[in-house]
Parts: sequence; C-alpha cells; structure tokens
Amino acid sequence: MGMADVEAEPAADALADPSWSLLGRNYFLHNDFRSDSSSGQNYRQEWAQGFIGEFRSGYTPGAIGLGTDVHGFLGIKLDGGRGHAGTGLLPRGDDGRSADDFSSAGASLKLRMGRSQLRYGEMTVETPVFDTGDKRLQPEYATGFLLDSAEVEDLHTQAGHFTSFKNQDSSSGHGDFSGYGATTSGSSISLAGVDFAPPGRFSGALYGAQLDDTWRQGYLNLRLQQSPLLLDANLYRTRDQGAANAGAIDTLAYSLSVKYLAGAQAVTLAYQHIDGDTPFDFVGGDSIYLANSVKYADFNGPNERSCQVRYDLDMAMLGIPGLTFMTRYVSGRDIDGTSAPAGGAYNPFDPVTGRFVPQQGRDGKHWERDIDLHYQVMSGVAKDLSIKLSHVSHRGNSAQAGDDIDRLYLILEYPLKDWL
Repeated sequence: MGMADVEAEPAADALADPSWSLLGRNYFLHNDFRSDSSSGQNYRQEWAQGFIGEFRSGYTPGAIGLGTDVHGFLGIKLDGGRGHAGTGLLPRGDDGRSADDFSSAGASLKLRMGRSQLRYGEMTVETPVFDTGDKRLQPEYATGFLLDSAEVEDLHTQAGHFTSFKNQDSSSGHGDFSGYGATTSGSSISLAGVDFAPPGRFSGALYGAQLDDTWRQGYLNLRLQQSPLLLDANLYRTRDQGAANAGAIDTLAYSLSVKYLAGAQAVTLAYQHIDGDTPFDFVGGDSIYLANSVKYADFNGPNERSCQVRYDLDMAMLGIPGLTFMTRYVSGRDIDGTSAPAGGAYNPFDPVTGRFVPQQGRDGKHWERDIDLHYQVMSGVAKDLSIKLSHVSHRGNSAQAGDDIDRLYLILEYPLKDWL
C-alpha cells in the first residue's frame, strides 16, 4: 500500500479488516553454459514450487496507529539433482545437492502518524540505492527500520537502516547480499531519499546510501514524459568510505533511455557508461536502476559503454488481451579492469601466481539478447494466473566477467486467496 493512499486518520475499526494474500509460484530454470564454467558444470537446472503468504493488519485507532505485517514462505523441490543444482531457486548443501524443501517467516511492526509510516522488522525494500530482489522462488528480505512519508504533496520520502539480510535461497535472516566486491556481511546499509512527481511532464528522484566501511553512493533520476516519448536519465556516484573494505572506489555511472510509444508497440533506445576503474557495485538483487541492467548482465564493468535496442508489443490491441511480447539486444564494450586498485576486491592478490589478478581484463566486450512472452488471464476462474516464458543468451570474450550462457525460464504464478 503506497503512502499516498493512506488516509490522514486511521479508521476506528481498522484491525477488523486486515488483508492477506497467498501466491503460488512454480519456477523452472535451465542454465546451459556455452563456455567452461567455474563450477565445472555443463548446465544447471532446477524446478520448484513456492508459496508466498502475507498478512497485513490495519492500524489501531488514535493519532498514532499500531499494526503488524507478517510473511511466510515454503519452497519444495520438484527436480534438481546433484549434478545440476545451483540455479538460486533452492539452498545448496556442502555435498552439492539442493534441499528438498526450505521455509522461512518474518514480521515487522509498523506505526502510522498522519501520512507517515515507520516499520521495524523483516521486510522487502524498494529504493534505487537498496532494493531487495524478487527474481527467484523466494523474495529477498532485509531487517531494520524504514520510514515512508507522504506528508508533503507530490513528494515521497524514505529513510532506512538495515543490519540483517535474507537471500533468495536461504531460510536464515543472518546471511548477506554480495555485490562485485562489496558485501553486507558484518555490515549495515543506511539510505535516505525522495521521489518527486508534481503535476505535469517532469518527475524524478534523489537518494543517498552508505554501506558501512565500504562505499557511499548518490543517485539522481530525471524523467520527462511527452507523448509519445518517455525520456529516463539515471546517474550514480560511488566513492569508498571508512575502512574501504572493497578497496578504493571512485565511479560515476549513468544511463539515458528514450522510449517511443506507437499504439500497441514501443521501441526503446538506451546508452549506458561506467566511468571508473572498478565496476559499478551494489548490494541487493535489484539495487541498480541503470537502463542496461537486464536479465543476466548489468553491463556495469569498469569503463564499460553499452547500447540497447528494445521492442515491446501489447497484443491486447490485436485482440489477445493479457498477452505481451518483449525482445531486446544489449551490447557492451571498452571494459578495462586492469587499473583497479591493487589489493582491493576488484584486483586481489593471488598467492598461487604471486601477482594481482583483476576481476576483468582489457578490451572486454559482450552482448545479451532477451526474449519474453507473458500471458495473464484477465477473467474467469483462472483470473490473474500469470505465465511467463523467457529466453536469455549471453556471449562475451575472456576480458569480461560473465559466462557464455543460454538461460530458459518458465514461471507460473497464481493467487490462491480466492481459491481457498
């Protein structure tokens, strides 16, 4: 529930009308490695069934309302042998086998005053500097404080501090989110920012974050919508902080995309540049709002330049409501990680060879092609059943960090509340 939808005074019977949901998610994921994989596997393939339940209370009456949010998850393996485990759908044991099942639960306490809400506990987070992902069977979660406020018209303010993290394939809330060199292990992340959407064609956002003893990061977004065009510009500035656990960092990352709408179709062009000798780093599965961060690659290598062309088709206007198609191609080049600071996380010392080995070499280049077909049932007994079929191909030379891979997703999601 967005803060703009919250009334100034909680209803007296708010707790008498709680809301809940139960989502079934059936997920098949196949990774076919087209080059030697560091895991030694030719392919990884798992199939699993997940159930995601949420309960949200209302608020107690009064100037300050009190409530709770609770969530629970159960994942069940349907297929995934020892030789091809490790897709991220299921936990993987020391013996290399994926777990037959796993589960987790969490809760947060919430306080509301006017159009502001303060939450403490385990939750999902969605900001451009820290965004828990939802790309596999289980969503990611973070534990801490989050303040949402819409007291000022057309402004949405957020501030938070998080100290514990639950990965997509874990039952524990004491794990960590890992980036390219950064990690939340033994650390915490703080953030603050504002989204502004005044009446008219312009909107934007301004955020800042600090991953303790690693980096400080600023973010700026500007959007202009002038039919049939949508312009979206994103910029990140990242510099090392405190003990600089990931080494020296001084990176400017930016992207610009232009989307042209023509009835049922849309064409998007995007350019992205990473200006710095280390990758643009982030923690949390979706904490990168750059235009060319796509399904497999983020195109965020040191000094990398990348371009994207994308095509979307909404088949509702062609007589098939609920069916959409998307394809895109992204190409990146000029990657050069050889100047990353020696001894840092992006250019560590290798005791076997006795030299520093950067994560990425010189003249790195790669490309990715994505194809999505998505259908959502619009009415009837199966209303809101969602089926998504996706194919990803990624290829590159040895100077960039990604695998040569073909990936196939088949995801079925179905709300179960009305069926129970």
